Amino acid sequence: MANIQRRIPKVRDLAPLMRFKKPTLNFKKRRLQEAYTIYDLREIAKRRTPQAPFDYTDGSAEQEISIQRARQAFEDVEFHPAILRDVSDVDTGWDVLGKRVELPFGIAPTGFTRMMHTEGEIAGAKAAAKAGIPFSLSTMGTTSIEDVAAAAPNGRNWFQLYMWKDRDRSMALVDRAAKAGFDTLLVTVDVPVAGARLRDSRNGMTIPPTLTPKTVINALPRPEWWINFLTTEPLAFASLDRWSGTVGELLDTMFDPTVTFEDLAWIKEQWPGKLVVKGVQSVDDAKRLTNLGVDAILLSNHGGRQLDRAPIPFHLLPDVVREVGKDTEVHVDTGIMSGSDIVASIALGARFTLIGRAYLYGLMAGGQEGVERAIEILRGQIVRTMKLLGARSLEELNPSHVTQLERLVPRPRATA
Repeated sequence: MANIQRRIPKVRDLAPLMRFKKPTLNFKKRRLQEAYTIYDLREIAKRRTPQAPFDYTDGSAEQEISIQRARQAFEDVEFHPAILRDVSDVDTGWDVLGKRVELPFGIAPTGFTRMMHTEGEIAGAKAAAKAGIPFSLSTMGTTSIEDVAAAAPNGRNWFQLYMWKDRDRSMALVDRAAKAGFDTLLVTVDVPVAGARLRDSRNGMTIPPTLTPKTVINALPRPEWWINFLTTEPLAFASLDRWSGTVGELLDTMFDPTVTFEDLAWIKEQWPGKLVVKGVQSVDDAKRLTNLGVDAILLSNHGGRQLDRAPIPFHLLPDVVREVGKDTEVHVDTGIMSGSDIVASIALGARFTLIGRAYLYGLMAGGQEGVERAIEILRGQIVRTMKLLGARSLEELNPSHVTQLERLVPRPRATA
């Protein structure tokens, strides 16, 4: 081995090799900049949010098997890149329900949102409008239809409807959404009763929140959340009267287990905009809805929050697209935690995807800025994945780019 001659380094030689990071004095900006994935935002959210609202977001029904399987399904994707393509520029947008979106995902409807962060739905609507994607307001939202419209007047706002036993009250909300300029109605059809969300029961997640010594102790190390909660408008569902009880009890009291396809057809006649049916979990139901003339079907098991062990929407996607994709748009949600999950969904035929928890983790991590960071993370992952696959546009993504690896292989089903 040749002798290595050593010398004392000179400052002018070291300077080009060493670059010190400029300090960020804004604590919120710094913590959001240090989040590189949605899971990073989740960890920040968990540190900054008391257990009850965090678990309401993070949890699902019973043993939480459905959400675990949904996420695993996305992890069990094998991509097949095409090489030597000019991917210097990629287009991440296209038309969804007749209007352009800049990214192939939107913000899903979520309830109790101001409990996660005081900016609540306003933060989501503003961030979505800024990004050129739709924002969905839930029937169980904590900001009114009119206030969301005023906060994002140039945004594309959708309204999600739960059909109540009181049909007049349900349709009054639909009428308000239409008058406020909401262009799409998402009718959720997988809640004849509330799912058994055990984390909420154990945490005393009621409306208003039930304070116990454990609740107070858990909130004390999170003063910003506590101050915001106490100094802003008391939490309530903006579309409903005040309620004293658990979320599950509210759902069971309000929601109508007698709703049928005929009721859906009646709703369609009343609504002037686009109609999406959320909560579809079988090919047969997708075909029946397509025959009914809906504008899109949303494959969803409610983020695993209703029936545990429900079908995995991402697994259903290829079969549903094959059966009805030429006649109606197919959208998908549940389990999406990265831009690569979204790209895989588009490649298998989805026209659009919705994110729920991913958006709420950003909200809890930093209000509107946190939501914008979540969108930024997903956008970057979408662009990078498309380039690595050799796809310059969403139209170039196709099933040849994706293999769904099999982990759970069903046995043949018994016939009735």
